[in-house]
Amino acid sequence: MDSAVGRDRAPLIGRSLRLSAGVWRRLLAAMVTAGVPVVFLTLLVIWPLIAVLVRSMAGVGASDVLEIVGRPSVRSVLAFTVWQATVSALGTLCVGLPIAHVLARYRFWGRDVIRAVVIVPFVLPTVVVAAAFGALFDRFGLELDRSVWAVLAAHIFFNVAVVVRIVGGFWARVDQRPAEVAATLGAGPFHVLRTITVRQLAPVLAGSFLLVFLFSFTSFGVIRVLGGLRRATIETEIYRFAIARQEFEVAAVLAGIQVVVVAVLAVVTARFQRRHADIGNRADRATKVTTMRQRLHLVVVCCLAIAVIGVPMAVLVEQSLTVGTGYGFGNYARLLERSPLLPVSAAQALVTSILFAIVAAAVAAVVGILASIAIERGGPTGRALEAFALLPLGVSAVTLGFGYLVGLTAFDLNRQVWLVPVAHAVIGLPFVLAAMVPALRSIDPRVREAAAVLGASPRAVRMTVDWPLVRRAIATGAGFAAAVSIGEFGATSFLARGAGSFTAPLAVFRLLSNPGQQLRGQALALCVVIGVLVAAMATLIEYRRDDGVSLL
Repeated sequence: MDSAVGRDRAPLIGRSLRLSAGVWRRLLAAMVTAGVPVVFLTLLVIWPLIAVLVRSMAGVGASDVLEIVGRPSVRSVLAFTVWQATVSALGTLCVGLPIAHVLARYRFWGRDVIRAVVIVPFVLPTVVVAAAFGALFDRFGLELDRSVWAVLAAHIFFNVAVVVRIVGGFWARVDQRPAEVAATLGAGPFHVLRTITVRQLAPVLAGSFLLVFLFSFTSFGVIRVLGGLRRATIETEIYRFAIARQEFEVAAVLAGIQVVVVAVLAVVTARFQRRHADIGNRADRATKVTTMRQRLHLVVVCCLAIAVIGVPMAVLVEQSLTVGTGYGFGNYARLLERSPLLPVSAAQALVTSILFAIVAAAVAAVVGILASIAIERGGPTGRALEAFALLPLGVSAVTLGFGYLVGLTAFDLNRQVWLVPVAHAVIGLPFVLAAMVPALRSIDPRVREAAAVLGASPRAVRMTVDWPLVRRAIATGAGFAAAVSIGEFGATSFLARGAGSFTAPLAVFRLLSNPGQQLRGQALALCVVIGVLVAAMATLIEYRRDDGVSLL
């Protein structure tokens, strides 16, 4: 009888063991999806930032910090950094708002093309943008090189996509009926704009202004190429004191100031963007162009967009083909030759950048997928992980590189070649999250429930339901991470050691930093190759992305 009871209990015990095994598997999966991103970000973001802050405080008292900040040269750098970021943000709004308005209000043939063209400058490497404006000034005989106007123009070109995509995206979905009613009652266009439209867009305008301010505040490549020593910012001074002068205490104090400012700006910007997050789910309210006045408005603004974005790049291409008094491909042919100024040929540096981009995109995709799954499951843990995973977006690449330099010295990791693409993956991770998290959240839970009712396991649900819907989002995020990696200059300036980690942006900067028409032509040719490669990637991603995926 005991044996019979034992046989009756055996199936129950088996099911209990299988249930326990299933619970353990789900617990292990949850630990992996959340744990891997947390460990990755802790080691590669939090630890370097702590190292910078510790270095800024260790051996440096409050009086020393005040003495460093009180130096006239440091105060001048701080003031110029804030001033140029403010003016750059205002200028970007002035240029971007007309383009955003046209893309938001009108539906016309070529609208998607303009959108794709506008986003290209944002993903171009900063050294390419700087080189393009340097070539533009030389071409038209403007003595603006190493001037504040060159810096401002490059920042506007670089950040116009932020205003166009963020403000334009919300503007297209804002309810236009109050403005139409006001116009019917006799209000003029400027009165409607000032009293209704601006108030509707105020949080988004403020958020875009702060985001452009943040990007300009942490600008590095543009300042180094176009600004020089006379137009130094916090970012370039961190590099100069850490690498050129070996005054790590001063560099650490400046980096600490920058970390605090960037953290505050990131929090405030996120709050502004969350205030109108619901507008992004509304239908696009753009209308067809019908009147001659609308057509004229459309043509003028599209010409503005093409001029602002197209002219610098066209001049860059034209100058790269200039050989002596004529045109030819000599500068491109010299990319295969090794210059005495470079440890490898420019072509080999470009190959290194591409290989690093592939590795960075793969690492960012893996970590991003795990983090996105944990974030999508929701709850306090998911929200905390989302804020944690987006932290690299608000951290300066130069500060991150300096953190690696001082924080990984004890482990002798800051001289490892593999650290460069891993650092690029850290910078590219927010792009993967920005693409994947909305895609996962857009999946109807009823589809998953139906698959589970039909007997599909959680893994089968992920593979048959989730994967077909998010694979484009993964490709989009990984593609942008690769594009950012190819042009990354700030962190790489600290981490590159020898020929194995010498990238294309470093080659451009070194060639442009030395006099000589031949070196300049070679640098411009390399910039064109980098620009075409990154622009092609960005355009392909823009056309193939899902409608719900937006990285800006």
